[in-house]
Amino acid sequence: MFATINDNELYYEVHGNPEGETIFFIHGAPGLGDCRGDIKAFSALGDEYRLVFMDMRGSGRSQGNPPFTHEQWTADIEEMRKKLVDGPIKILGGSYGGFLTLEYVLRYPDNVTHVLLRDTGSNNGFDHLSIDRALDSNLPGIEEDGIRRLFAGKTESNEELKEMFTAIQPLYTVEFDEEAVKKRLDSIYYRYETHNYAFRYNKPNFNLDNDLYKISVPTLVTVGRHDWITPVECSELIAEKVPNSQLVIFENSGHSPQHEENEDYLVLVREFLNKVSSPIGK
Repeated sequence: MFATINDNELYYEVHGNPEGETIFFIHGAPGLGDCRGDIKAFSALGDEYRLVFMDMRGSGRSQGNPPFTHEQWTADIEEMRKKLVDGPIKILGGSYGGFLTLEYVLRYPDNVTHVLLRDTGSNNGFDHLSIDRALDSNLPGIEEDGIRRLFAGKTESNEELKEMFTAIQPLYTVEFDEEAVKKRLDSIYYRYETHNYAFRYNKPNFNLDNDLYKISVPTLVTVGRHDWITPVECSELIAEKVPNSQLVIFENSGHSPQHEENEDYLVLVREFLNKVSSPIGK
């Protein structure tokens, strides 16, 4: 379905139990990601919850009217909430979607009951670790100039963005399924302008560390042990600074434990959401 949100047409899907409490899912990789990955990973929760998936402005099937700022993206989430939900929501964001989830709860604290974060960070200080890991991997196709331009938001076309993204795919998972990855790469809606804006203008100024103490709702922080792009230390920092938080590290996953250890991940999410909203032991 499509809805006009803040003068931009957004693609979204609503799945699951229409009588259940609502979970919003915020995908990562602006200009590369969309809601299909979250639908695949989390649809099983629909027996109990109402699930809202959306392609963010400038990604997937959604229209791409700028700006592609965190302020605009979180405002889009809020307007979608108003359209679909009469009350607060639970919100789950992964990777770059975790950046937006953190910003959303800080901007609209009264509209969130639970925060779930997956393989994300609260500041921009970890890119050098990711670049070093990519260069140290000695994977064919990864060159220093290319990886640095990717992280700096300086790709020049969708074709170049696809080429660079293809080269780093083996870094993302513990077990690399070349055939499945190729199929996914060929299905992506490449939007290099969105990617460039996010990495060139948003990320250099991204730092929420000093505000994390303001998040008072129950917060689940998860990460794959072998995550190369938002390393474990990023999640450890969030869990340390968010008062009512729980950190879980998935030992057999890279950047996507929701796929790599899907059954265990869904069990954890259900257990977290079914707890009484009281302080969670770290």
